[in-house]
Formats: sequence, structure tokens, C-alpha cells
Amino acid sequence: MRVAIGVSCLSAFLLAGCASMGPATIARDRLDYDSAVSTSWKRTMLLNLVKLRYGDTPMFTDVASIINSYTLETTVNLSGTLTASPGSEVGNAGASGHYADRPTITYHPLLGEQFTRSLMTPIPPRIVMSLIQSGWPADLVLQMMVSSINGVQNRFGASARARGADPEFQKIGATLRRIQGSGGVGMRIDKTKDGEWAVMSLRRTNVTPELLEDIQTLRELLGIRLDAEEIHVVYGSAPQNDEELAVVTRSMLEILLDTAAAIEVPDAHVADGSVTRTAVFDTDAVVGYQPMIRIQSGPKKPDNAFVSIPYADYWYWIDNRDYRSKSIFSFLMILFSLTHTAPAEGLPILTIPTG
Repeated sequence: MRVAIGVSCLSAFLLAGCASMGPATIARDRLDYDSAVSTSWKRTMLLNLVKLRYGDTPMFTDVASIINSYTLETTVNLSGTLTASPGSEVGNAGASGHYADRPTITYHPLLGEQFTRSLMTPIPPRIVMSLIQSGWPADLVLQMMVSSINGVQNRFGASARARGADPEFQKIGATLRRIQGSGGVGMRIDKTKDGEWAVMSLRRTNVTPELLEDIQTLRELLGIRLDAEEIHVVYGSAPQNDEELAVVTRSMLEILLDTAAAIEVPDAHVADGSVTRTAVFDTDAVVGYQPMIRIQSGPKKPDNAFVSIPYADYWYWIDNRDYRSKSIFSFLMILFSLTHTAPAEGLPILTIPTG
């Protein structure tokens, strides 16, 4: 009897081992890998910003694929002897199992001419206007992505081109954001033989007196004729007429450099020459400048960080309670994903079995 019970139990164990494992892993693995890839991408972006601040070489690596392999093996051994004497039933049973989880992850280093070009090419003005039209705050988009608009200069904190913003630039961003919030900005893309061009319109009918005043103020700041129905958005430093919006946009590399320039670096590193002091301009107080993303530093790992990385014996982080910095950092990552192109074939691929 005992041998029969043992056989039944081991048979059930064997059948359980033969059941499909795949479906049950999706709910767990999809979320786990999503969280892991997202965290590593945030840390990579922050590390490269810090590297740029220190004059170091940035390196971006994409997770190209994740292949997970599961193995469940079971072995059952049974033996038994039955004698004629009552109660002298003898049996032996044994079982063993082996479980293995072997993920293989493939990485693409982002290198080569195609990727470098995507980093150094100015973002088309139509993308800037499309982001504003889709609801991203106009003042944020202009501050991050635009160097000048109809000759009005933005602030830039890095390299030999470092300079403070013209006071009018902040007014343009703030006014356009109020108009945006009232639904007074329209935009469309015209396709021509020379490419795609953005056309912006500012609503002039059925508007409140406050909105009408903002629209008139924006036109005056930009030098746009008050009765211009449509405003053609082009790439350039100066408009050809009073119906044109000439925008000098930044490349992704310029955006990263300007963001990195505001990192709060340790005084000890400034003193030993490892990094330059964060630039401050005379117009910063006039325009109420504050960094788009506040990246702090300190000798110890922070307790409540949205993302943190170690570099040169210090820690750098974005505070989890700093919603503005978190949201703009996430926007920066989305923008990077939109502008960079896939690596060309033939570039190095690194595949690592982690099991």
C-alpha cells in the first residue's frame, strides 16, 4: 500500500514538471525586465550627462534583445519488494529535479557615422512645433531645444558659446505657453518638393481680451505682422519677412551639453581642476533662470533618488521629490529616442548569457 501511495505522489510530481512554464512567466518577467531596462536607461543617461560635464567621453548602449530560456527536468526512481508476511511490505522511491533560468541579453553600442550625425544634426523646427502642438509646455520646449527665435537668443551654459539669455526669450516662452494653454496656437505641416515645413497660426477670433493681448505681445516680441494669418516656421537666424518665424534649433548633443552644464559639481573637483565651476550670467537673475533638471552631487549615496550614479568618488542624483526635474529628465530621454537612429549593420554587438 505504501509503495502505491509513493508511486501516485511521484507521478503527480512528474506530471507537474511536464506542464508548460511559459505562460506563467509572462506576468512576472515582462514587468521585471521592463523595470530593469528602464532603470538602466535612466542611469546611462545620467552617467553620460555627468561625463559631458567633466569633459569625459559619453557612451550609449541599447538593449537590442532579451531571450530567456527556462529548463525544468525531473527524474523519478521507484523500486519495491513485497513479501508474504503481513506487514512486511518494503519499498524505495526517489525523485530529483533541476530548474534553470538562463537569460541572454544582446547590447548594441551606439556608434558610427549614422549615430554621430543624428547627435550633431539640428532638430527640424517642425518637430519643435509638433511637440508644442501635442501639449508639451512651450516654454520648456523652447528653452531646451531652441538657440534663437527671430534673432532673440536663448541661454547656453556650455563650451565657447556660453552666454546668458536675452530677457525677451523668457517672455516669448511664457507668453506662448499661456496662448498654448488657451488653445490659441494652431499648426500644420505643408509638404513641398523641398521637404516639410511647419505653418503656425495664432487664433484671432472668439478669444478673450487676455488671450488677444498675449497674442499681440507675442507678435511684437517676434516682429510678426499683427494681421499675418499664417506664420511660416523655417530654420535660420533671421526671418526674411514679417510673416516668418526663423528658428535656430539645437542638436541632441547641444541639448545634452547645455543640460550637463547646470550639474552641481563638488567644490573639491573645481578646486583640483577636474571640472569647471557652473556658469552664472548677469541676465540669469533678470529672467528668473533655473536649471531645467537639477542634478545634485555628494560624497554619499542619496536615500531618496529618482536616479543616481557614482562617478569620480562622488554620487550624482535627481531627487525623487523634485517633480519638475524628473518630468523634464523623462522628456529628455523621449527626445533622445526620437532623434537617434538605429545603429548601422556591421557595428559591434555584445551578447551576454547571464545564467
